[in-house]
Amino acid sequence: MKRLLLAATAFGLAGVLAACGGGSSSGGDGGGAAATIQVGSVYEPQNLDNTAGGGQGVTEALNGNVYEGLFKLTDTGTVEPLLAQEQKVSDDGLTYTFTLRPDVKFHSGKTLTSADVKASIERVTAENSKSARKSNLAVVQTITTPDESTVVVKLKQRSISFVYNLSYVWVVNADAKELTTSEDGTGPYKLGEWKRGSTLSLTKFDGYWGTAAKNAGVVFHYYADATALNNALLTNAVDVVTSEQSPDALAQFDNNTSYKVNNGKSTTKLLLAFNDKVAPFNKVEVRQAISSAIDDKKLLTSIWGDYGTPIGSMVPPSDPWYEDLTSVNAYDPAVAKQKLAAAGLPNGFTFTLDTPNYDPHPTAATFIKSELAKVGVTVNINTITADEWYTKVYQKRDFQATMQEHVNDRDVVWYGDPDFYWGYSNPQVTKDINAAEQARTTDEQTALLKKANQTIAEEAASDWLYLYPQIVVASSKLSGYPVNGLNAQFFAYDIVKS
Repeated sequence: MKRLLLAATAFGLAGVLAACGGGSSSGGDGGGAAATIQVGSVYEPQNLDNTAGGGQGVTEALNGNVYEGLFKLTDTGTVEPLLAQEQKVSDDGLTYTFTLRPDVKFHSGKTLTSADVKASIERVTAENSKSARKSNLAVVQTITTPDESTVVVKLKQRSISFVYNLSYVWVVNADAKELTTSEDGTGPYKLGEWKRGSTLSLTKFDGYWGTAAKNAGVVFHYYADATALNNALLTNAVDVVTSEQSPDALAQFDNNTSYKVNNGKSTTKLLLAFNDKVAPFNKVEVRQAISSAIDDKKLLTSIWGDYGTPIGSMVPPSDPWYEDLTSVNAYDPAVAKQKLAAAGLPNGFTFTLDTPNYDPHPTAATFIKSELAKVGVTVNINTITADEWYTKVYQKRDFQATMQEHVNDRDVVWYGDPDFYWGYSNPQVTKDINAAEQARTTDEQTALLKKANQTIAEEAASDWLYLYPQIVVASSKLSGYPVNGLNAQFFAYDIVKS
């Protein structure tokens, strides 16, 4: 499976191992600080630049490991200072002054300065940036650097999420070049070698300003599918799988003391996304009908068994403004038929579902087609690649309906942007989401986003099929690895192999 992260899809590339028994951890380099951690994943980066459509894989491998921000989003969802030693906010909430940590070095040896921070924020907000935080940071009016350790950011309006959004901004050497294939960050690891279609290695950075990594380095191994990924763990080719893709395979790990199965908290939603600007999905009743015609719980069970969570909106339980909205437009084929009739389509209609060609999309699309046929709606499945999806759906908006995963937390705010790819537009929702961002307290922000999300769910802006489980499977000899994987990040520096 591959998921949408920061408005770009990731690719899983080749590498298949034969299955056989296993037990002990891989690596052959002993344990403790001398160990190199072998990580299995299906999310190979498209490139190494998170502002150039690097996808989920570049975040998983490089975020927090190679690159750092002024702030860090932890595995539990809190935001902590990182390269920012101190921050001050003006009384009107419009001016942020950050003091940088002293003696921070880039991997190239250059000392971090305020000019690097300024340039890094501007990379995200640049016209050609593909970062999904680009629109959030459009609130920035000016960035000044009164001295080498001070950054002053003035906003056009209050932004209660500004510091949170800065946790997505990688601080990069302003002089660095060719960042799609190389790097110059401040993290505990530097880039070793990227063998496309195979591995990406990180080596310990001896000049790191903070607490050194507890291991010698990390190698990310990329596999084409869940079977290859599991075989790699069973044959000791990898020590840990960042996100289990095959629930049917879990029994072989659950019943084996050589492994530990961790069921963490996910923020990844599988969406049936309508183009709300295109007929007939520009009618609320049609979207409501489609949502009521699909048995989301049955779909989840068919793919993930006892894992995963039904979800009635874009907001996962880990978000502060979560409410259980699974009863809104719940499964009821009779209601679906009534809604279609109310929309002037008593005999149903036909539409094309653009479906990414990697799991679980083809399976889910077939299920959806079968469900909708029961209420008179015909689905033509158009299977496309990740590249085609990004161009056709995300960039050109040339679709009626599509399927995609959305990885990020706190991303319900995209429904406040009528120009986002699904085209949902409700002036009151946009007003509430904008007001939430300018709120003076988190309680005010939470109340406004709950209100907006209720409307979004009632109007079936999309059909949120289910929330993925976040299952990390590791050798029992491993400790210190993250289990929640918020926004696909995978901090490797605390991992220890005994």
